[in-house]
Amino acid sequence: MLSLYVIAAFGAVIVVSFLMAPRRATVEGFFAGQVAGRAPGLWTLVLSQVTTWIFARSLMNSAILGYYYGAAGTLAYAAYYLSFLTGGYIIGQLRTRDATSVQDWLGALFGGVGTGTYNAVIALRLLSEVFANLLVVGLIFDAVLPEAAQAGTYAIVVVALLGLAYSAWGGLSAALRTDVVQMVLFLAVFGVAFVYLIASPEFSMAAIVTSEGASGARQGWVLLIVALLQVFSYPAHDPVMMDRGFIADRKTTRNSFLHAFWLSALCILAFGMFGIHAAILGAAYEGQLLATWAGMFPSWVFVALLVSLLVSALSTLDSALSSAARLCVEELRLAPRSLAGGRAVMVVFMILGGALTLWGNATLFDAVAVSGTASMFLTPVLVAVFVFGWSVPLWSYLVSFTAAIAGAAAYFLRGAEFMAMILPDAPKYEQLLAICVVVLVVGFAAVLIGARRVAD
Repeated sequence: MLSLYVIAAFGAVIVVSFLMAPRRATVEGFFAGQVAGRAPGLWTLVLSQVTTWIFARSLMNSAILGYYYGAAGTLAYAAYYLSFLTGGYIIGQLRTRDATSVQDWLGALFGGVGTGTYNAVIALRLLSEVFANLLVVGLIFDAVLPEAAQAGTYAIVVVALLGLAYSAWGGLSAALRTDVVQMVLFLAVFGVAFVYLIASPEFSMAAIVTSEGASGARQGWVLLIVALLQVFSYPAHDPVMMDRGFIADRKTTRNSFLHAFWLSALCILAFGMFGIHAAILGAAYEGQLLATWAGMFPSWVFVALLVSLLVSALSTLDSALSSAARLCVEELRLAPRSLAGGRAVMVVFMILGGALTLWGNATLFDAVAVSGTASMFLTPVLVAVFVFGWSVPLWSYLVSFTAAIAGAAAYFLRGAEFMAMILPDAPKYEQLLAICVVVLVVGFAAVLIGARRVAD
């Protein structure tokens, strides 16, 4: 019966998403998000930004980190949402320089090498978004249909096809319109579950704030430092956020980033409380917390949490696909700037993302850690150019890029025997912190030396 409620509720969300998609698709709407020739308004941008950033993977990460590391774990993940502030700053600087995208700006500074390296990183980022959110869909249906063999796999296929169908119809304009209704539905459904949580007799805000989780708070504080090191460059490598920074006027865009910050951060902190609360009650960790919650809450609360996750997964899929289409068509010129070209790109990304779910890695934070580390090649360049007004030579950029990619690879391959000789003998998040520090030191050293030589 529980599974029927989840399927029915999620089915209703998909139907509403189809109804909200534009009836007529245009090339400008598909790639630039315009509807009837007009740019989106403030709250359309805000709700679209928020719903694509509090995606299913993020909600689960927040709850899982809260379960293991208490308030420090959830706070660490919420720190990534400072990206709306740093991202707004980056967008403002780019638009002041009359750049129309990050690629446009990097191309002016470093030519084809600059855009090529950046595009490679964000292509992997978009692919990870498709993979991670489909993976959450699979985990949810495996949890609610444990008796059905391959339930998660079938759910992934169905959601991938349905999400692709309405995304490919309208592109970015469809994503913007459906993001609004999906965010409103998310807030309503999750709000009901959250009210139940804080009204329950066992809930204590003091206990939440002081909780150290099931494994102690130390690694949570380590992750907070990692997030603060990554947060300046993190938004610049997220094409979903960057794409939304150039489709409205500057004032609307600036305000949308500010509102998106506080709203998304509150959602992440609130969802993290469900994980922290589970650890406080001494619940055993089972299946990405899903089975844990099933035993903790009434069925209707559990259904509300699952539907919240599914809605956020769907909203991220359409935005990731629309950004993938813009990347491959407008930046890489791998397909014609037409509805058919954009739709073909979406199909390819959905197939690749779906195939990755068969890989078997269900550690959701790994994708964030790896892509966040890879993005750090931009930090020294952004600081040098935007803050100090320095000129950065190509070789400095390439050194920073190489260091960041090597760091991301080191964390991804940390389980290999040869990495044990390189990385410190410490928990994985302390290894991640050491990697981030080294990446930044190398990058800033290269940029500082290069900038001085240019000045001389």
